[in-house]
Amino acid sequence: MTDTPVEEMSFETAMAELEKVLGQLESGNVELDASIALYERGAALKARCETKLKEAEEKVAAITLDGDGNPTGTKPVEGL
Repeated sequence: MTDTPVEEMSFETAMAELEKVLGQLESGNVELDASIALYERGAALKARCETKLKEAEEKVAAITLDGDGNPTGTKPVEGL
């Protein structure tokens, strides 16, 4: 695991670490206390990935197109 705070991770970094956490948990070779800590870290990483995906979806939804379907810019996303 990295020392980078979860809230500062990119989607790719969080996903890679989440995969490592899941691998450790699935191996069954982790003591109970460590399993609990890994589970908590995994939950935080999952939440970070979901947040980053939602942000990306909102950015894509904000792209405006001209009459020919070419991107012309972005429009403000409500609530941001």
